Amino acid sequence: MSPANPDDPAAPNPAEGASLPRRGIKSFVARAGRMTTAQERAWLELWPRFRVDDPGGVLDLRALFGREAPRTLEIGFGNGESLIALAAARPDEDFLGIEVHRPGVGHLMLRAEALGLSNLRVFCRDAVEVLGERLGDATLDAVLLYFPDPWPKKRHHKRRIVQPPFVELVARVLRPGGELHVATDWEDYAQQVLATLEAEALLANTASGFAARPAYRPLTKFEARGMKLGHGVWDLVFRRR
Repeated sequence: MSPANPDDPAAPNPAEGASLPRRGIKSFVARAGRMTTAQERAWLELWPRFRVDDPGGVLDLRALFGREAPRTLEIGFGNGESLIALAAARPDEDFLGIEVHRPGVGHLMLRAEALGLSNLRVFCRDAVEVLGERLGDATLDAVLLYFPDPWPKKRHHKRRIVQPPFVELVARVLRPGGELHVATDWEDYAQQVLATLEAEALLANTASGFAARPAYRPLTKFEARGMKLGHGVWDLVFRRR
């Protein structure tokens, strides 16, 4: 049997590849989802432009973007609303995104094409694998994790992505002074994240507890709806020592 073509939207999700090393607990459910005709076109025509080629080994980010610039990674960007806004507002900086939901990746690529963005590249793969295998030490200026799956049932809390091993990986790829910014609308998850980040010796809290929403974080439609319903949002910004 021929290997799957990664440029084919009908091919298996790269995040599910059996040849990749697996970790014991998944922090996400890889939903296939239904793609629109436009999203299918994005995978056929735009994925070669925006993807990060995955032959293995540590990425040369300077070669990937063709320049030396501040670099930000967003983990689990959903449909790309925040990542697109940041990349469009900061053309002198480079942005990486990780998302396993293929329709969301397709949506982001369509918006990036429409805006003519050249400072954006995408992984469709497990974030823990990318952090552990593809990114070198002290190569990023910021890591963003906005509204990760809260896994609200107590028996599923072990699936929450913010756990000590994940935080260690993030601290490793951040440059000294680089920031990890987490935002969640689940208060108990926010408390868990705060305790977990404060336990990491390489990270220092930039606030006394939770931070005010930084001006650079886009206010998403999801968040705006929640605010109208009186939902709280907790931001945490930690800096690499």
